[in-house]
Amino acid sequence: MEASFWHQKWERKEIAFHEGDTNALLLAHFDKLNLAPSSRVFIPLCGKTRDIAWLLASGYQVVGAELSELAIKALFEELGVEPNITLHGNFMRYHAPDIDIFVGDFFDLTAEIIGEVDAIYDRAALVALNDSLRGQYAEHLINISRAAAQLIITYEYDQTVIPGPPFSVEESQVREFYEATYQLTFVERQAIEGGLKGKVASSEAVWLLKASV
Repeated sequence: MEASFWHQKWERKEIAFHEGDTNALLLAHFDKLNLAPSSRVFIPLCGKTRDIAWLLASGYQVVGAELSELAIKALFEELGVEPNITLHGNFMRYHAPDIDIFVGDFFDLTAEIIGEVDAIYDRAALVALNDSLRGQYAEHLINISRAAAQLIITYEYDQTVIPGPPFSVEESQVREFYEATYQLTFVERQAIEGGLKGKVASSEAVWLLKASV
């Protein structure tokens, strides 16, 4: 999963993974994080997800990380907001009231760069990475967020039928990456109507992760 792969996806507008509406599972389950108003939510590999608009409208602050600057320019255009753009270490920081997006390599992020976060919403990050990167991603995410609570949405399907991304991430991997740090709660599994990309039967699974006591 070279950076060039994702840059080319955005340049060619090959973004079938991008949802045009707010994710239904986010709407159904975000309140399980029990966040106070104005809590700061981190979205890794955020793209231009419409979920950001919903979070902002719901009174939360958003911090995101994304490799593609094209995606973030499109995000702010769709939000109808003019960002202040500055160089922030290895990142371009797109800032507006209640939102900070850092454009660059996720693995270069630090806790100091993203600042305090109250929760993580991961719909498109864990499933975007292949086997060789998933464990590294999870460890880095835990470190830079100081083990903030997470709502994770994964895909489950027979990957011998089609390759990712998005990749299939089974329960065993979620537990492998996170069980040492968090108390894991399986929330829901929902079949994707028509299957993933219309080619393979698939489900979305929702996980709630809260720091172990």
